[in-house]
Amino acid sequence: MDKQKSTESVHLPIDYLISQTPAIFEPQSSIETAASNTPSVSGPRQANRAPEKRLTLFALRLAVLEKAATGLGTLGFIWATVVLLGGFAITIDQTDFWFITIILLIEGTRIFSRSHELEWQHQSTWSLADAGINSFRAVKSRSHVAFRASPTSRAVKVKESPHLRNWKKTTTLTRTWTSSDVPLLPYGQWVFLSRNISRLLYWLQLASATACVVLSLIKLVKQNYGEIQKGDTDKRNRKSALTIFYALALAEALLFLLEKAYWEWKVMCKKILDRVNDECGLGPVGVVSVRRFFYDAYSKCVNGSIFDGLKMDLVSFAMELLGSDSSDEQLIGVRILEKFTKNPRFCEDTLQKIGITISVIDRLVEMLNWKDAQQEEIRRSAAEILAKLAGKKQNSLRVAGIPGAMESISSLLHIHSVTNCGEIVKQEVVRDNESYGYWGFNELGLQILKKLARDHDNCAKIGNTKGLLAKIIDFTRAGERLLKDERVTESQILVVKRSLQVVKMLVSTTGSTGRQLRAEISEVVFTISYIRDILRFGERHPMLQKLGIEILTSLALEADATERIGGTGGVLKELLNIFFKREMPADQNHVRIAAGEALAMLAFESANNCHRILKLKVLEKLVDALDDPLLRINSARILRNLCSYSVPECFQQLRGVITAAPTVLMEIMTEENKLQEVMVGLAAHVFKFMSSEEASAMFKRAGIQQVDLARTLVQILKKYPQPLTKTPRIRRYVVELAIWMMKDSRANIQVFKNLAFERELEGITETTSEVESFSIFSGAIGLSRYRISIHSLVETAMNLLADDF
Repeated sequence: MDKQKSTESVHLPIDYLISQTPAIFEPQSSIETAASNTPSVSGPRQANRAPEKRLTLFALRLAVLEKAATGLGTLGFIWATVVLLGGFAITIDQTDFWFITIILLIEGTRIFSRSHELEWQHQSTWSLADAGINSFRAVKSRSHVAFRASPTSRAVKVKESPHLRNWKKTTTLTRTWTSSDVPLLPYGQWVFLSRNISRLLYWLQLASATACVVLSLIKLVKQNYGEIQKGDTDKRNRKSALTIFYALALAEALLFLLEKAYWEWKVMCKKILDRVNDECGLGPVGVVSVRRFFYDAYSKCVNGSIFDGLKMDLVSFAMELLGSDSSDEQLIGVRILEKFTKNPRFCEDTLQKIGITISVIDRLVEMLNWKDAQQEEIRRSAAEILAKLAGKKQNSLRVAGIPGAMESISSLLHIHSVTNCGEIVKQEVVRDNESYGYWGFNELGLQILKKLARDHDNCAKIGNTKGLLAKIIDFTRAGERLLKDERVTESQILVVKRSLQVVKMLVSTTGSTGRQLRAEISEVVFTISYIRDILRFGERHPMLQKLGIEILTSLALEADATERIGGTGGVLKELLNIFFKREMPADQNHVRIAAGEALAMLAFESANNCHRILKLKVLEKLVDALDDPLLRINSARILRNLCSYSVPECFQQLRGVITAAPTVLMEIMTEENKLQEVMVGLAAHVFKFMSSEEASAMFKRAGIQQVDLARTLVQILKKYPQPLTKTPRIRRYVVELAIWMMKDSRANIQVFKNLAFERELEGITETTSEVESFSIFSGAIGLSRYRISIHSLVETAMNLLADDF
């Protein structure tokens, strides 16, 4: 009773583990696969509020103040030149004349500084290391609209990060000047650097506005515009004209100062740029990107409609920067996109926008080829973005569709070839050094390939890329030192794991593409030996062992690869060691199940591999494994293949399988589904090694009558009126076993007649399908057709039933 309980307690997890193994022995519907891989959608995705909206709104409000001040200033300038200096030039008081002249000069100075401020600001902040960076597009437009200087050196002072300092140190000298370092005059270079001129213009505007306020207030308060004689009609409107002018000048200057005060309050007190940067998750150097975005939005609001800046967002802004010729611009762009693709709040919108912009994908792919040390961060960020982008199937197709994309991704895998004349080319993985982090690019390259390999067409492109398969296989190399070292880093194991995952996906490809890939991968002389090392020394890394085993299982779909695997010393032995390893923890049982499936595949239709397995003297262990709930399915498969495909010379050795007959009979009578299928299939071959007397003794030992077995077989056919994908061979195996029983004892013929077996056979004839004609499958494609069709088996059984005795 206790034994029964313990057996039942492991059925569910074991069945689950077995169901997770590759569906080599059962066909797999593409509809089922798509359904299982499609994530559930709970409802419409709720859009996240973009933090940069606060910046574009801030830019709009500043632009409103800017345009209002500009309008008043223009009106005041026209009023002074046309009305005052034109109509009252000789009648106004000398004091008013000089006040008007000074105010006009001040306004002219400020208009000049405003019209060139954007250009000077840009020139002074061209380098990424400077805090203030303006839009490069604004410079190209040469805006003449008043861009009142933002306090670049005071308002937002970005603290340099260590990475930024490293960027500055690694920047090499170019053949052109950096705009911010240009000395305009040969002497007094500090004063006349363009970055300092920008600051000078800013303070000049503040001083001029303040002077304008003071002068206007003096005249408006005192109202001393000179005496008007009675009857002097030429001066009667002079006071009103002057009052209007000073009021316009005062209003314009106050609006300008209000704009500056609003700027200081939002930036210095409210820290709007820092807060938006934090909400976007751009990190310490992200303030540079945020400031640049704000300046661009402000420029659009000032140059065109005040609503133009509201149409901007950080993702589109970053994508535009990717097309720049400046490394600083490119770095800002990829930093923004990388951060957003990794942020759960923004990743979907960002990836969607990148995915529909082919020019951006093309640019990112191009960046993968940039191997200069100065562009290392740009290249790494581009790889990170593409790794995220390739996670979506539609986007992965777009990435792979870029001309030269696979070659660019291949360039991320850094391999050093070592060869001597007349010897095999041996490649070694390039490690990190002080100047370049190669290892991180290896991880990213394999990650991108892994995601691209989910699509059948992409697998074909990977296989057709020159040298790429060999590179991927080289990363599966993990010797004894790496696998057994307790101090090994996680990244080293991760690279091996990802490379194995990519290989597994490639060899699991269906159709002609899969056959070609399996052939090419098995022809690489290091493939099987690298996997053997993982099986032999990878006890500490069961996931790597499972991946290696699954690769061998898929490769065994090809006859040539099966022979190569069996002929590689130690592979079969290591698989058997893993399969029978009882001390393996329960959470690693999936490795043992995978090993059993690989052994069954390697023994399938391979007399050489069957002979090699028998030479290892494991037949008795395989028979004993039929009692193990974890191993019995694959053990039955292995034994059946050994019985089916071994050479006749092994007959005596295989007679040891007859001891499994009682266990096999009990499983047929009590189990169902997949386990019942493999046991029925094994029984038909086990009894072929017995005489009639030995068979009767085995039935008696199992406590089962042949009539009971015949009844069970008929019940199985009734249970499966149609072939099922989970048990595609069960009806074939039932007919095979029934044929043996009728040939073994004529009494069984009458038993089957009494059970209406003939009617069930007729049902098989009418419902048979192609799924019953193959022994193994690659997806929904049958690979190995049975030599004897199920129709021939049914005909043989019908002929036996028709015999009279």
